[in-house]
Amino acid sequence: MADQKRRELKFKVGDEVYLKLRPYRQRSLTRKRCEKLAPRYYGPYRIKEEIGEVAYRLELPPGNHP
Repeated sequence: MADQKRRELKFKVGDEVYLKLRPYRQRSLTRKRCEKLAPRYYGPYRIKEEIGEVAYRLELPPGNHP
């Protein structure tokens, strides 16, 4: 089966995680012309609070988010 080696990840407040952006063409964050080489993950960012089973609020640097 495809999910045979899959494991559940549980994070807690204070953990540092990477933020995955889709689509990878985030023009506001990457100023590179070659989108193939643009970063797919940003961070690490600290978890500020858990807002759902698999949703977390992150501490983003000022100016990155309205």
